[in-house]
Amino acid sequence: MARGAEVFVVCKECGSEVSPYVTECPYCGARLRKRAPKLERAGRAATARRLPSPRLGRLRPGEIPGVRPEARPYGTALLVLLGAGTWVAWHSGAFSPSDLWLHGPVGRDWWRLLTTQFTYISGLYAFGALLGVGLFGWLLERRHGPLAVILLFLFCGTGGALAEVAVSSQPVAHGANGAALGLLAAWIVPDLFARRARDEYEGDLLGAGLIAAALLALPLARPDEASWVAGVVGAALGLLAGATLARLHPA
Repeated sequence: MARGAEVFVVCKECGSEVSPYVTECPYCGARLRKRAPKLERAGRAATARRLPSPRLGRLRPGEIPGVRPEARPYGTALLVLLGAGTWVAWHSGAFSPSDLWLHGPVGRDWWRLLTTQFTYISGLYAFGALLGVGLFGWLLERRHGPLAVILLFLFCGTGGALAEVAVSSQPVAHGANGAALGLLAAWIVPDLFARRARDEYEGDLLGAGLIAAALLALPLARPDEASWVAGVVGAALGLLAGATLARLHPA
């Protein structure tokens, strides 16, 4: 019986020439072979090699296969809890806010530049500032991690407070409106770059602008607590820091 490249075989019973890919003679019905040979494709082996399927490690809770899970915003949560906890502690009579806030020249009390970021009198002001810190701190932490958010908060907040001290004879810079505006400004920088280059971006610049306007308006509602100077300077420092982060670690 012919094999390989032959185009026919000869039936031993009737002598007819038949296809090599049949098992019985179509003329006499004689058995030619037990099974038909496999067809080979040009340029390919008769049997395809089976590729090993990729295997994933054990998934962690909340993890989607092939997608890296997002870390929890521990840095942002710490900043918000410090502000909210200080407000609750003051209202419970644990201490006086004047022990922590910045209400005059810094002098030797340089530490007030830090503690004043977490000191609030009005619950409305605390809610607005901490909402901005929580929202944009969380968004930034997804990009750059918790340490970057904490350092950016302190950089913009203390920078704004120092500016208030420099321009005012009776400086008032309580709370984190400057830090919140700094976080907001740092977050929108990549989208501003993309808009300038006419590329697509995912952020909502209009929504961010409305929140920025609300944060800038807080000193009008609480002039005895919030400083518009601290807010503007904090936003400017946030733009500067955001541009640096965008170039070092593109989103």
